[in-house]
Amino acid sequence: MRVEIWSDIACPWCYVGKARFEKGLAAFAHRDDVEVVHRSFELDPGRAKGDTALVVDMLATKYGRTREEARSMEENVASNARSEGLEYRIDGRDHGSTFDIHRLLHFAKAQGRQDELLSLAYRANFAEERSVFDSETLIALAVEAGLDEAEARAVLADADAYADDVRADEREAAELGANGVPFFVLDRRYGVSGGQPAEVFTQALEQAWQGRVITEIGQKTGDADVAGDAAVAGDAAVADDAAVCGPDGCAVPHAGPHAGAHA
Repeated sequence: MRVEIWSDIACPWCYVGKARFEKGLAAFAHRDDVEVVHRSFELDPGRAKGDTALVVDMLATKYGRTREEARSMEENVASNARSEGLEYRIDGRDHGSTFDIHRLLHFAKAQGRQDELLSLAYRANFAEERSVFDSETLIALAVEAGLDEAEARAVLADADAYADDVRADEREAAELGANGVPFFVLDRRYGVSGGQPAEVFTQALEQAWQGRVITEIGQKTGDADVAGDAAVAGDAAVADDAAVCGPDGCAVPHAGPHAGAHA
């Protein structure tokens, strides 16, 4: 069974959602039979390469808040991340175009090292004092992920390398109705939107697996529709108020101990 995950390195809920999904997958009985593929989704596709700003400053400008208010917004997301055992720094973190990162992730996918590079990029962006919007940092991360340095440099030097793959992922996300990330598609039959609790991912995996077995036995054909807001096809359950990031920003879910602000 294949699980496709649309996400962006700049998305804090994608960072949290990846950790929660992995916990949910670990509790799934057929986890060894699940292939995970990461797909591209840019939250700020119109941003020029090299145009970076501190996250807190960007949030303050975007939402018309003071820096103190913007920092408080970030603290809300950070507390959710830390509850999952993830490090999350606020001060000194920057925001910029993620197009090159997505191109490099497609290169890593071709080399069988996509998940390794994605995990390193998330850690660098949210937990460490390393800017993923710097080419040399990206090269260092690629090498840490087990990729060839010269080949990684060649990818970043060629603006067309894997660009079509990134755009194809983004078109497909739009066709599936995904207007925010993280967005999970299970076996092309179920869609789960947002950084859901781990148990929701386990339940969705079980539902998708059961549907897959029924399809194989019944020799049915065709894919069920996948929507951007909830699980679809059958009775798969998804928690309300999932945390997602979209072009207009990232929302903290209204339910739970960290409800409230946007980031």
